[in-house]
Amino acid sequence: MSQSHALSDDQVAGELRKMTAFIRQEAVEKAREIQLKADEEFAIEKSKLVRQETAAIDTQYEKKFKQAAMSQQITRSTLANRTRLRVLSARQELLDELFQQARDQISGIAAKDAEKYETVLKSLILEGLYALNEEKVAVRSRKQDFETIRKAIEAAEKEFHETVGKEVTVELDDEEHLPEGSAGGVVIVGGQGKIEISNTFEERLRLLEIDALPAVRETLFGKNTNRRFYD
Repeated sequence: MSQSHALSDDQVAGELRKMTAFIRQEAVEKAREIQLKADEEFAIEKSKLVRQETAAIDTQYEKKFKQAAMSQQITRSTLANRTRLRVLSARQELLDELFQQARDQISGIAAKDAEKYETVLKSLILEGLYALNEEKVAVRSRKQDFETIRKAIEAAEKEFHETVGKEVTVELDDEEHLPEGSAGGVVIVGGQGKIEISNTFEERLRLLEIDALPAVRETLFGKNTNRRFYD
């Protein structure tokens, strides 16, 4: 009598339980693998997103920092320029005041000391005579100076002859004269009326301002004072 290989119901149930347990274990392990892989990918993606956001924030911060630095630089430059302009304006006002005082003082020379004024006029005429070196020239002056200018012309003609050794005729232009508000001095006309040498007090003071301005600035404000405001 042959042995039967048929499984009993209990055996079948046992095998099914084993298979179910195996499948369940495989599913759990597979689920764990999937979870670990998902966590890993999440961590990588999260790190990537954090780096991107950090880089974006850094870029934005750097841009704002540069803008703030530029704005601060512009503000400093603007304030420095305003300060420099105020200082330069104050200095120029002081210089203008000084030279105006000089103009006021020379305007009173003729009235205060007629003899000294005559000597000054003679020197101004002689300067023009030496420059032109002509036989005949004309001189213009203020109308109120005619009497004094005639004496100065006579003295200048004499000194020119003694110095240069040649005669010169200086005529007083009694038709065209310096304006009434002039401080004084003369205009010497030569070259048949084509050459004019202005030796008025205003012109001499203007030339003096140009020549003396650097020295006056250095005396009042110190050497290279303005350079600080441009550096």
